[in-house]
Amino acid sequence: MLTTIILVVVVLLLARSLLSDVNLNPFGEKAKEDDTVIEGKFTPITLEKYNGKDHPKIFMAVKGKVFDVSQGASFYGPGGPYANFAGRDASRGLAKNSFELDCLTPIDQKIDTLQDLLAVEKESLDSWEEHFDTKYPVVGTLHENDAI
Repeated sequence: MLTTIILVVVVLLLARSLLSDVNLNPFGEKAKEDDTVIEGKFTPITLEKYNGKDHPKIFMAVKGKVFDVSQGASFYGPGGPYANFAGRDASRGLAKNSFELDCLTPIDQKIDTLQDLLAVEKESLDSWEEHFDTKYPVVGTLHENDAI
């Protein structure tokens, strides 16, 4: 009897661990926007500090929206496969499915207009935006450095 109870607890803990980063929202509804807004309006320069190293929060911009991806720190934080995108506008890299640094616009330059993307790249970026919209809260918008 005690062995059965222990086994059930272990299975439940394992299931909880496996599902902790899974989006269980079957209707595709937007992630709840809560009181996690830190600045609201970001520039590439002010966004940069939210990279998981210089600040505990991890923010990332996609198509002008800034998402709090802190709950996905294993992906977006230091050492994660998407760490290059932390504190940055990740739009071009996501569109091209590339983690290369040359997909990131330097933070002191104008925001990438993405006008030269191919149709398939735009579709990819739209899919990524939808993913972020359903999984992570929007904490602000991205603006040119001189616009705020």
